[in-house]
Amino acid sequence: MLLYILFVLGFIILIKGADMLVSGASSIAKRFDISDMVVGLTVVSFGTSLPELIINILSSMQGQSELAIGNVFGSNVANLLLIIGVTSIICPLPIKRNTILTEIPFSLIATLLVGFLANAVLVGDKTSLYISRLDGGILLFFFVLFMAYIYNISKTNKDEVIQEGETPMMTIPKSVLYMALGGVGLFLGGKWVVDGAVSIAQSFGLSESFIGLTIVAIGTSLPELVTSAMAAHRKNIDIAIGNVIGSNIFNLLWILGISAVINPLPFNVVSNSDIMVMIFASTLLVVVIPLGKKNTIDRWNGILFLFIYVAYIAFLVQRG
Repeated sequence: MLLYILFVLGFIILIKGADMLVSGASSIAKRFDISDMVVGLTVVSFGTSLPELIINILSSMQGQSELAIGNVFGSNVANLLLIIGVTSIICPLPIKRNTILTEIPFSLIATLLVGFLANAVLVGDKTSLYISRLDGGILLFFFVLFMAYIYNISKTNKDEVIQEGETPMMTIPKSVLYMALGGVGLFLGGKWVVDGAVSIAQSFGLSESFIGLTIVAIGTSLPELVTSAMAAHRKNIDIAIGNVIGSNIFNLLWILGISAVINPLPFNVVSNSDIMVMIFASTLLVVVIPLGKKNTIDRWNGILFLFIYVAYIAFLVQRG
């Protein structure tokens, strides 16, 4: 009974935590003339990626590579299809030129890099596929490059900041407190939801890989989903889209990199189909944006993304 109570309570804490995190981050952005996109790509993305980070660290330490890899891949597919789909239905998402030309392609490159490293043995003559500690170091190196890019655009675009939505101005201590409490709420809420969902799923005899790609992935993506939905509702469009793209990059480069450094991750060739879905979803995102009015992901695109995500889940069920 306690398991179900924590499961439901986790959702409530997730929603409130997301609201507080968006409020605090947006206020900080307005006060320091930092663009919502930069905040979404960094502070908010890191906060909403905490559940993936904790679960992957624990999975790596316990040698549960299928859960660690499935969590990242499944979360990224959910971010691209489920979260952008839901968010664009709530509020059409106008995408800025810099995001189309840089951030989304960087996310796609990160996906291709993970696919290459997982399928190529760079050192030694081992025939089995795995993401080694060296591969993890390479992923972390590219993550540092991404953070350097974020730092650069935060400097060059400082005079061109346009804040969207009606973000209330708070004092710096209050903003930091909101962000801290929001992050804690997202972490606890996400953990309780995932723990409850995994325990319930295991009671039905589902596999570790399937749980990682579906229940754990969706559960750890709940912070991104709730945060982006709240940001879209508040008209903080840049935080909404920056959170999704930033979280994907964090998951692939930072979280998967740390996981591999802690413990090399054996890679199942079947997971290549999940990488192909990520590549397809990223490409689809780039394709549909110019088709919308003024580079906007409209509600019809959102419905299409949700339909594809349901088809992907059906494919996972069939794959077993």
